[in-house]
Amino acid sequence: MTATMNTQTYVTRHEIVMQPDARRVVIKLFVPGEDEQTVHNRASSLIERILQLDEAETSRLLDDVLTRFAGRHHDLLSTFQHNYELVQHRVPPEIELSPTARTLIGAYFSHEYSVEAAALCNPSMVAHPDQEGLDPGEFRVAISLRQIGEGHISSVGFCSAVIGPGEQIRLEDRDGPLVIGQRVGAQHYRFQLSAALIDEGIDNEAAAYVVATLPERYTDEEFEDVIGHVPAELLSRPTTQDTVDRIRHIVAEDYAVSFPCASPLHQRIMWPTTRAESNGMEDARFVQTLDPDGRTAYQATYTAYDGRQISGRVIFTRDLRHFDVSPLHGPAAQNKGMALFPRYVGGRKLALCRSDGETLGLSVRDEQHRWQQAVPLLVPHRGWDLIQVGNCGSPLETEQGWLVLTHGVGPMRRYSLGAMLLDLENPERVVADLPDGLLDPDDVEREGYVPNVLYSCGGLIQDGRLWLPYGASDVRVGFASVALDQLLSRMVPTGY
Repeated sequence: MTATMNTQTYVTRHEIVMQPDARRVVIKLFVPGEDEQTVHNRASSLIERILQLDEAETSRLLDDVLTRFAGRHHDLLSTFQHNYELVQHRVPPEIELSPTARTLIGAYFSHEYSVEAAALCNPSMVAHPDQEGLDPGEFRVAISLRQIGEGHISSVGFCSAVIGPGEQIRLEDRDGPLVIGQRVGAQHYRFQLSAALIDEGIDNEAAAYVVATLPERYTDEEFEDVIGHVPAELLSRPTTQDTVDRIRHIVAEDYAVSFPCASPLHQRIMWPTTRAESNGMEDARFVQTLDPDGRTAYQATYTAYDGRQISGRVIFTRDLRHFDVSPLHGPAAQNKGMALFPRYVGGRKLALCRSDGETLGLSVRDEQHRWQQAVPLLVPHRGWDLIQVGNCGSPLETEQGWLVLTHGVGPMRRYSLGAMLLDLENPERVVADLPDGLLDPDDVEREGYVPNVLYSCGGLIQDGRLWLPYGASDVRVGFASVALDQLLSRMVPTGY
């Protein structure tokens, strides 16, 4: 599809709209009773009933399941076998089950989950690692998506689009079975453990011993070896066991997931993996980053939610196939909405944040890898943003400065998008601001799961044009673009 111009503004609202697709499903473990508020496990009684089936009925039921569901999922038999292994301890040890019976039990302990049945929103856009097969003037982008399903559980999905030449944009194929990333061995970093211990106020000899003994990078096995050799003199101290438990919990929050090479980006799902994110991975802000040594990567900050508390997390990947995930630390990481700068500035690792809940600020990561208290950049001061202001993704580098897409919240919790410009060498200084805003909900976009909200987790500049994907009322994703020079020309100097 191509774009159409809204003649009342210099911003192009494109015709393409992504709606939630209930057909995008994954298979999750299903344990009857545990999903109810009573938390009464009915696994044993279910298995007893399955064991009463004869082999012919078992085969017929399994064939029926495979006929109905095989085309919707990758390697359905392996998934059923895996779920059987999770509950096989419920099978009496004296019973020898056939492969068909084991697979059928796995099917009974499985269910489909529609990852975006409730909503699809809050995208970010980065350069796609694959630029093959394009015509002149075209550029492929990778788009991350917040997907919300039953129980308001958020996961991270992806799709791809091609932008250019000019104002053209088209979405690429989004069909096919989905794949949840497989958890693999994580590489842990000693500095992350040290930062977490500072956050939690843990400073005793047992913690100091563990940190001092671990190498700079360590595996799960190396961690267990160090924990298993804490000296007896320290183990006998009254606080040591609690300290060891807390350290185990901290280290367990690091994880890594990988996807098969053959799985295309739009079929990959990052699903909540740790207890801290059990109720959702919200609003991932992806950005392509440049290391001081010249290597490129992708990073994303997001909000982990366990149903009661939020916490910040960061994703690191070089190829959008293998992802390392770890917590963020420090006072600036204690709220939602961190967004990383795409490169170091003056030797500093920087991020935008809203650590006080209502002010957009700038934070620096210190030598201990903790994000320090933010310097305010933008405070609520206009009628359309008096409730709060924040970023809409990572800063975008231009010759005139760092372009920061912002959001503001006004009466009736109505969101509008804006922009401001930071000094390239000293981002603490605001160069200019867009006083009248950039985009606000139209009559269609204001209706949805969460009315009157426009929100983006990051745009991209390509060939002199700003491309902005955005969530509308937390139910659909729209796309807008604007010539960069037109946007910058409408900004006015500020005194911040």
